[in-house]
Amino acid sequence: MAAERGISRRALLIALAIAGATAVPAGAQGPAPGNGYTMPTLTFDDQTVQQRLGTVHASALRSVSGANTIGADRAVYDRSGLLSYPPGTVVRAGGGYPAPQRWTRDAAVNAWSGVSLLAPDVGRNTLWSVVDRARDGLVVQQDNQWWDQIVWVLAAHHHYLVTGDRDFLARAYDTSARTLAARRAEHFDPSFGLFAGPGFMNDGISGYPSPPASKSVHSSFVLDHPHAAKLMCLSTNCLYYGAHQALAAMSEALGHPVQAASFRSDAEHLRTAIDQHLWRADAGTYGYLVHGDGPLAGHLDTSQEGAGLALAILLGVADSRRAGQILDSTHWQPYGIVNVWPHFPRFDDRHPGRHNVMVWPMVHGLYGQAAADAGRSEPFALAVGTLADLVTASGGFYELYNSVTGKVDGGWQGGASGHADHFVSQPDQTWSATAYLRLIHEGLFGLTFTDDSLRLAPCLPSTWGPVSLRGLRYRGMTLDVRLSGGGGRVESCTVDGLAGDPVVAADGQGHHTIEVALKA
Repeated sequence: MAAERGISRRALLIALAIAGATAVPAGAQGPAPGNGYTMPTLTFDDQTVQQRLGTVHASALRSVSGANTIGADRAVYDRSGLLSYPPGTVVRAGGGYPAPQRWTRDAAVNAWSGVSLLAPDVGRNTLWSVVDRARDGLVVQQDNQWWDQIVWVLAAHHHYLVTGDRDFLARAYDTSARTLAARRAEHFDPSFGLFAGPGFMNDGISGYPSPPASKSVHSSFVLDHPHAAKLMCLSTNCLYYGAHQALAAMSEALGHPVQAASFRSDAEHLRTAIDQHLWRADAGTYGYLVHGDGPLAGHLDTSQEGAGLALAILLGVADSRRAGQILDSTHWQPYGIVNVWPHFPRFDDRHPGRHNVMVWPMVHGLYGQAAADAGRSEPFALAVGTLADLVTASGGFYELYNSVTGKVDGGWQGGASGHADHFVSQPDQTWSATAYLRLIHEGLFGLTFTDDSLRLAPCLPSTWGPVSLRGLRYRGMTLDVRLSGGGGRVESCTVDGLAGDPVVAADGQGHHTIEVALKA
């Protein structure tokens, strides 16, 4: 993607007029639900909880598998030559943007957060749809938002773990290694031991302090502002750490132990650098970014980056002790976890920055899953409940919400007295829907995929009561999973009536029933 994809109200009208018939209307229907998808059923025994949480899960499934799964024009989406026809479909970014939407970050996040599990063929197509063929092989598309490229590596490894697709693994490994090598050659700063680039979710300048934000630059795109390219952000470096670990695991699966050891060594060096430059021992959390250039070179910005903190926990940058400190110290707004807190001086509650103190459901969802992974059922329950309430009140899965009022709101880029328009919060946002699916599947039920098994590490808030997920497809199996009790520790488990651990082997076949009792 060439620039920040947020659209002001004025720019949206112009873009839609230009796009004309190529744009997919927000209400347009893609393949019917179930076309390539499995549609597991989530049922809480408590009908009040079912009405609040279960209905939103069903809506998320319909959103992803319906309007947001679209036909993939070969000339646009199949530059890798690896898309499968059928199904001939990919998952788009959302309903409010002009077509085409060949965006690396959206494709990778949506595959990672649910599509690879629910529709493996569509997930594979979606991942390959943002890959190009270079002279020396496959590489994630090389645009000027280079920091988006690396999340593809984690999504690709996850796709292999979910599906066991060895052919995909071999190609994904080559693509990932080539992409990481390009990023290391161009954007690794050896003086800090960190990778340069803006934050994972913040391609708009509203997500940054001043500097790099400059009043003299009339652009919302972060790289148009001086020194922004040299920022070293928590979220982006956590993703690079995770990508190195994913490549190490892929190397091992392919029988390349030497390469695996090299990737793991690089990962540990990166983790050390993150701790050295971004960990705040005084506050028990990580800072947002280190300035790599300009008047603040070497200075740590201590703002709270929601995605960065979540990824630090989810990807293992933070050990269990630090994860607990982070979860204890994180600031919540009335309607959830925001991109960056607090307001930068040019913004306020009346004019919140689009990438500043605003709730993007994908970021909020990652934080909720991090809480579940750490066994913290209370913040996990708050994350799920808050997102469900936002979706229900707004009538759909929007791009972002006001963190104080909970209303659909696109936020501002230039500040209360700045030049930029108020932006639109787009409807039918796919990664908002997959964020909720991820909270349920990998948070509540704790679905954890390995090369040879599916393990469950559930996190069930005690007030939610028994809950079942039925009809979940995993490789050659269909699973019915039921949780009871409350907490994050397994008290007992049966698989098809036999006592054992909450795990099923990846090579199983047929229908299986798993019942897990939990305790605090």
